[in-house]
Amino acid sequence: MSAIAVGCIVFALVFSSAMLAMAVHTALPEHHLSTDSKDVVKLGTALIATMAALVLSLLIASAKTAFDTRSNQLVQASADIILLDRALARYGPETKESRSLLQRSVAGTVERIWPTEGAKRVTIDPGASPIEAVYDKIEALSPQSEAQRSMQSQALILAADMGRTRLLLFEHLGSSIPVPFLVVLVFWLCIIFASFGLFAPRNATVIAVLCVCALSVSGAIFLILELDRPFEGVLQVSGAPLRAALAQLSH
Repeated sequence: MSAIAVGCIVFALVFSSAMLAMAVHTALPEHHLSTDSKDVVKLGTALIATMAALVLSLLIASAKTAFDTRSNQLVQASADIILLDRALARYGPETKESRSLLQRSVAGTVERIWPTEGAKRVTIDPGASPIEAVYDKIEALSPQSEAQRSMQSQALILAADMGRTRLLLFEHLGSSIPVPFLVVLVFWLCIIFASFGLFAPRNATVIAVLCVCALSVSGAIFLILELDRPFEGVLQVSGAPLRAALAQLSH
């Protein structure tokens, strides 16, 4: 399920909890609306609100850190691609096929993750690594001089680093947030908003404020889910580093 769909569901649940509580208010006996009852409800709501705020802040910070890590790994992979191509070019014309394979691999990756407008998005397969084919071709080279042996060794190290980075980037493409964890958090938010609506006056201003608050918390969950899936959805890691590397390979 997309992050937008989850965010809409959370908004509907949270806002409807407040509206339902406002409707229940009129059916409650008078002693349930006493000052002592209100104080207990406020204390319980404050406890739940504190836990929910801590969890939301930690989730946003964790998701943002994971997003930045993926972005930095992509920049590192792009730099390794350029360095690998230069090492192969220094080796000699024998690496023409390896360089061509490297260029096709990068172009294919860019098209799969960031397809051109109107093109169909292709599912990424973490197990299918084109870098392994490049590594095998480099390993099969027969250096004739010390300089070529040095370039081959450097190219093998860079290819291995690229393979490792690719695994780190694409090994876990699904959401890392457990569904039960998200369900509990939404349950807490519904309780908080129900307590808001229980003692709130029934007028347009209050309903508008509750709607804005519900949009805010559902927006926070939307951001968490979007940052947790950096290669899909509205918020994606930038493909500019890989495109820049591909442009240099084309020269």
